[in-house]
Amino acid sequence: MLLKTPYEMAVEAAKRFRKVRISKKVTIKELSERSGVAYSTIRRFESSGEISFLSLIKMVSALDEDQEINGLFSEIIPQTIEEVIRGNRR
Repeated sequence: MLLKTPYEMAVEAAKRFRKVRISKKVTIKELSERSGVAYSTIRRFESSGEISFLSLIKMVSALDEDQEINGLFSEIIPQTIEEVIRGNRR
């Protein structure tokens, strides 16, 4: 697997987001109205990957894709008793 720069990851995520938006037949204008995120912000995100995290959450939620955000940084479940003990000491 090739390592990607943060910029490359952002652009790829924006492309995937755009595909989801289009597959749901939602225009940028409609998404802007549903999410409260400015039209220009959505356009910039889809072309460059640049957006605030809060605006991204609003847009994802407006497309009923909350599970995508909820899956980020999921809780780590200890696999061994040692991991449980170490976790309690923090």
